[in-house]
Amino acid sequence: MRGPAAHPGDRRHGPGRVILALYLVFVIGTVSRSAAQISTRWEQAPLAYGLSALAALVYVVALVSLSLRGRAAWWVSVVALSVELVGVLAVGTWSVLAPQMFPDATVWSTYGRGYLFIPLVLPVVGLWWLLSPRGARAGSAA
Repeated sequence: MRGPAAHPGDRRHGPGRVILALYLVFVIGTVSRSAAQISTRWEQAPLAYGLSALAALVYVVALVSLSLRGRAAWWVSVVALSVELVGVLAVGTWSVLAPQMFPDATVWSTYGRGYLFIPLVLPVVGLWWLLSPRGARAGSAA
């Protein structure tokens, strides 16, 4: 027998589950990477490592807010994914135009090329999901 039925539009089911799984992977990867970089090599590339830590923080906020129900969590998710998208576009462009500023890559360098461009695609897909009728229903749930 299956457990209780999912709440209509629950972001923890269907495509929302895949998005959450990807954010979990990015939380684990970016938090561990930035912690190691900052604790062992900060002086080599402080800008890159600081931006890696910022990316990790954004991924943590996105993961937590996406895993919760309710209007406030939905809004936090929209803001977090929007910040992520702007960050990927800004850091990606900056790293292409001024590569000397990035002696070591961040997760968002060259639009996430080192991560198969998933950092560029993930917030777009996440925002599409959140703004879809099903994702919006999940945001209005208590």
